[in-house]
Amino acid sequence: MYDYRRGEGYLAAFVLGGAVGAVLGLLFSPRSGRENREFVAAKAQEYWGEGKQFYETSRVKVADEAAELRVKIDSARDRLREQVDTVSRSAKGKVHEMAPAAKETVIKVGESVKNGIDSAEAKAQAVLDKLSDKTAPSDELPLGGDLATE
Repeated sequence: MYDYRRGEGYLAAFVLGGAVGAVLGLLFSPRSGRENREFVAAKAQEYWGEGKQFYETSRVKVADEAAELRVKIDSARDRLREQVDTVSRSAKGKVHEMAPAAKETVIKVGESVKNGIDSAEAKAQAVLDKLSDKTAPSDELPLGGDLATE
C-alpha cells in the first residue's frame, strides 16, 4: 500500500490538480484556440529560458564551489605533508640522539650476560668436578677384591 506519510501523495495531487486546472482553464478561456496556443507557446518559451538560466547559474555555482573545495583540499594536503616532514625529521633526530646510549646499554647487557654465563659455567664445572671425584673408583677396593677378577 502507498505510504502517504512521506508527503509524496500531496505533491502528486498538487501537480495533478495544477495540470487539470491548466487544461480546464485553456478549454474554458475566452480567447480563441490560436491565441491560447500562442499564449502557451510564449509561456513555455519563457519557462524554458528560465530553466536554462537556472541550469547555467547552478552549473557555474557548482563549478566555483568545486574549485574552492579543490583549493582547500590541496591546502590541507600541503599542511599534512609539512607536518609529516616535521615529525619525520624530529623522529630521525631522536633516533640519532638515542642510538649511542642504546648501543652502550646493549654492550653492557651483553657483557653482563657473558659474565653471568662464564660464572655459571665455572660453578657447573666445579660441581661436575666434585661429583666426578666422589663417584670415581678409588684405588682401594672394598673387601680386598679386584674388580677385574670378580
